[in-house]
Amino acid sequence: MAESNTDTKSSNQMWGGRFASGPDAIMEEINASIGFDKKLFAQDIRGSIAHATMLAHQGIISAEDKDKIVHGLNTILSEIESGNFEFSRRLEDIHMNIEARLATLIGPAAGRLHTARSRNDQVALDFRLWVKEELEKTEKMLTGLIAAFLDRAEEHAESVMPGFTHLQTAQPVTFGHHCMAYVEMFGRDRSRVRHAIEHLDESPIGAAALAGTGYPIDRHMTAKALGFREPTRNSIDTVSDRDFAIEFLAIAAITGMHLSRLAEEIVIWSTPQFGFVRLSDAFSTGSSIMPQKKNPDAAELVRAKTGRINGSLIALLTIMKGLPLAYSKDMQEDKEQVFDAAESLELAIAAMTGMVRDMTVNTARMKAAAGSGFSTATDLADWLVREAGLPFRDAHHVTGRAVALAESKSCDLAELPLADLQAIHPDITDKVYDVLTVEASVASRKSFGGTAPSEVRKQIAFWRARN
Repeated sequence: MAESNTDTKSSNQMWGGRFASGPDAIMEEINASIGFDKKLFAQDIRGSIAHATMLAHQGIISAEDKDKIVHGLNTILSEIESGNFEFSRRLEDIHMNIEARLATLIGPAAGRLHTARSRNDQVALDFRLWVKEELEKTEKMLTGLIAAFLDRAEEHAESVMPGFTHLQTAQPVTFGHHCMAYVEMFGRDRSRVRHAIEHLDESPIGAAALAGTGYPIDRHMTAKALGFREPTRNSIDTVSDRDFAIEFLAIAAITGMHLSRLAEEIVIWSTPQFGFVRLSDAFSTGSSIMPQKKNPDAAELVRAKTGRINGSLIALLTIMKGLPLAYSKDMQEDKEQVFDAAESLELAIAAMTGMVRDMTVNTARMKAAAGSGFSTATDLADWLVREAGLPFRDAHHVTGRAVALAESKSCDLAELPLADLQAIHPDITDKVYDVLTVEASVASRKSFGGTAPSEVRKQIAFWRARN
């Protein structure tokens, strides 16, 4: 989308008398953006109505011309929404397609719409409006995903499972606590979304090509009409800024990373070797050759979508990194990246919300796995500190010897005879067995934000109040 400050002509060349002939086929192909920027039709029409209304209010155009323009734009909106609008590649972009149709509908009054604006501030406005609406949609979807996790966390506040580091059994936790970890992640994502909306909540229209305009426009009026907090404050920055698009992609990439981590866990948990969760047929597929297979394809595809979103972020950063101020045609390549990432993110959040609500949790399998790998070893060390008065490093060493002994006997720590434990350290008593169960381990973790069911329920209550 290049700048344009001239009235619309009926030919395919919108640049006025500077060029003697139109572009050849290759130039037309590389220059046209209507194939993707037609997605901005509603925002373009909304911005044009606000601009025309302001022009009339300021006495720059007549009220009669304003009424014709607004009626014509609403007619075009209806045509596009009903599928009766013919987009033309010869007219390059969404702005010129709409303006050309407006000229056909209302005649010369259409040419007055472009007074005191450029396609540079026009596309900046359209794109900001679209990204703002997409962020608002993302905020609602993340709220729904958080709600799904809160329901599962409440259901499983006491369901014991193994907690992992390095994908090795570390300490027992509850499945509710694990769910709440994702609530925190997606809560941060939603917070970033809200901040991004605040950052972009400035109206670009009126910056014109790059220097503002000599017409007595009222940018605060158009900003208010379009739902922005205020107008942008520097016309050069306004038309060259795509931070809002990059910030959207960065948020999408971080959110996608969180979704991918969750998808990876669902894939692992769904294996027969783990068997922690089971997805219904609604989120699984079979194999064309192996009838026993039930594949978590929805989770795998969410994991893959993250790669596309990351690619979009890197692409736009690369497009923008070497551009001088103000507008360059390179910036036409921004929209496809954002549109594709937004579609991928929407689909991934929707799929994951569905999977979280759909999956069946095998609490018995989780509990059995929670005690594997000597997961209560830290509890033994803590008991030695509290009850036997050992420094933690000494307790750690004693516990390591106990683990080695249990491993040699192919038993759990709780199955070691007291005599064996006392041979390692004489101050160990039979009370130690009270802390060597996974239930006792989980219940003892009552520090703020810990895995104890009582703490999990406190965090659930906190998030329900703010969700």
